[in-house]
Amino acid sequence: MKTLKYKPLKIDSKYGVLRIIIAVVTIFIILNSLINFGILSRYYSTILVFICVFIIMATSLNIATGFLGQLVLGHAGFMAIGAYTAALTAIALKGTITNDLLLFIISALAAVVTTSIVGILVGTPALRLRGDYLGIMTLGFGEIVKVILTNLDITGGAQGLTGIPRIMTFPIAFWTTVVIVATIYLFMNSRHGRAILSIREDEIASESVGINITKYKIIGFVMASLFGGVGGAMYAFQIGYLAPATFGFIKSVEIFVIVVLGGMGSLSGAVMAAIFLTYLPEALREFEKYRLLLYSILLISTMLFRPQGLMGTKEFSLTNTLNKVYKVFVLGYNKVAGLFNKLFAKESE
Repeated sequence: MKTLKYKPLKIDSKYGVLRIIIAVVTIFIILNSLINFGILSRYYSTILVFICVFIIMATSLNIATGFLGQLVLGHAGFMAIGAYTAALTAIALKGTITNDLLLFIISALAAVVTTSIVGILVGTPALRLRGDYLGIMTLGFGEIVKVILTNLDITGGAQGLTGIPRIMTFPIAFWTTVVIVATIYLFMNSRHGRAILSIREDEIASESVGINITKYKIIGFVMASLFGGVGGAMYAFQIGYLAPATFGFIKSVEIFVIVVLGGMGSLSGAVMAAIFLTYLPEALREFEKYRLLLYSILLISTMLFRPQGLMGTKEFSLTNTLNKVYKVFVLGYNKVAGLFNKLFAKESE
């Protein structure tokens, strides 16, 4: 029985973008068809929308925490600002604009403008701090946002904001997520993205070669905040009700855990972790008494045995994945072939 020699597979990367587009369109067609034909119930379609929301929240936070290297613990504050801004805009315009997609776009743009302004106002002084001090300040910002929303009449106060049009659908959520993730990917692979990565690696070295550290820190922070605002808008239009308590410290921790589990600095890792950690609590509802315990054990185990996260700082590669699978197959086949040859040699003697 002959053994195999491992030769890495080579896949032409010339049509890599085309393959990604085909894969994304195929996933959308399959999921949307399952929803339209009733195979996936409204419950599962809602989970899919929440997965899209948390993909946006995780990938946006990854800009500031993973790529820029800054500890941000108040990302739920930007989610809240975006959610309330979009909700109030939609409530004011729902009698004038009847098209759900157009209403979402206008409301989301309003959320982007508001969160961008807040991101600049908060990020400019906050990013002068580093490490734990920055984390504490952003944590305080998130709590301040929650307190302000609780005490404003226009937001419904502690009772929450009702009357929000539930215009969010899976197609809108899916393609919004695709556009945002693609935008972040393209930005991080530009010279501006490389400048942000260099700041994460070594601020002093980056400044010595002429990179404006303050400028790129603010750009990264503002991008994270405005995309977080879009995620909040999607959340508001899916739930139809907003309460300030929803956007507390725990929500920020949930988003931060997704980034850490997926790998700080990996977009594909954040996407996979968001899918996993959004669906996992729902899958464990049958074990209601032990759901949070199992959830915590899983996270602790991951941090112990895979502290860099699922993907580390790398991105998912189909070629590398196929090569790893093929290598395991070749090694397994060669071991079986070696045992077979030894047995055959003994029988022939």
